Amino acid sequence: MKRVRSGGRGGVFTPSDFLDINSRAAVDQALSRLAKHGKLRRLARGLYDFPKVHSQLGLLSPAPDDIADALARETGSQVQITGARAANALGLSTQVPARSSYLTDGPSRRVVIGKRVVDLRHASPKHLIAPGSAAGTVVQALRHVGPVRAADVAHVAARRLSANDKKALATGVHQAPAWMRPTLVAIANDTTGALGG
Repeated sequence: MKRVRSGGRGGVFTPSDFLDINSRAAVDQALSRLAKHGKLRRLARGLYDFPKVHSQLGLLSPAPDDIADALARETGSQVQITGARAANALGLSTQVPARSSYLTDGPSRRVVIGKRVVDLRHASPKHLIAPGSAAGTVVQALRHVGPVRAADVAHVAARRLSANDKKALATGVHQAPAWMRPTLVAIANDTTGALGG
């Protein structure tokens, strides 16, 4: 509980987050006991959170990104939000996807918590350029909106990406489909944010 509390309320974790403390069996037992006593909440098999509490709404649901990150940590994999959500995050779309979908280099997994579905889908490396970063979000948004709106993605990305994000983009350009490469190269090479002006 000391480690859980240090992360603050809203944290999501799996038994693998505690394997440096004790054996898997002992960790499973401890988490199960803490959940039984109401100190933690069991979200799904092998998935727990230290829920935030709202004065009127009671226990709040964890953020989908936190669930996806916990599942990825468990398998030592990486996750990246998918296209529609990436486009929304960059302000290129007002569409808010109902399902929280992620691409991962780890195993596919679906977790249903109440009415919320968190979907991790295994993807090949060409679909996971700079996963889990702002650069990865730009790639997914570009994939979603397509070549017709590539210039819009470039304008937003040039302003929003840090120099390190642009380097990550440059490193992964060769993995992208041919139609994306000119846009990604232009974003990566724009160190002044001029594209955004």
